[in-house]
Amino acid sequence: MTKGYVQAVGAVALVLAGYFAGRAAAPATVQAQQGTRVYELRTYAAPDAEKFAMLNARFREHTTRLFEKHGMTNIGYWTPVDSPTTLIYIVAHQSMEAAKKSWAAFGADTDWQKVRADTTAKGLTGIKVESKYLQPTDYSTLK
Repeated sequence: MTKGYVQAVGAVALVLAGYFAGRAAAPATVQAQQGTRVYELRTYAAPDAEKFAMLNARFREHTTRLFEKHGMTNIGYWTPVDSPTTLIYIVAHQSMEAAKKSWAAFGADTDWQKVRADTTAKGLTGIKVESKYLQPTDYSTLK
């Protein structure tokens, strides 16, 4: 794990804590079910600025909508200041079981398969992906 990645994760955690601490009640789509809700922190590193722009366009125009279609809640998307070709995002799942089902349904979705094939054909390749599942601590403002 690189120092930049650790700093980016820390920054995302601070942003989320500040966001939710300032709210009396989070929307129902973001509120966690006690004890089962998990958050997935994903990092996508593009090899260059052109591919990073393509990656952002794919997320903006297709991926986030398809995540929601398959039961994932989009929490937030960030680009670290010191790593301008890296996308970091968090999605929420009702449980680890739900996460597995959502990713399987997403991968099998014909709309996603078409988008992926189209963007791959246009040169969107070489993206390095890292994923971590997170559970809130008992003192977290986000549950």
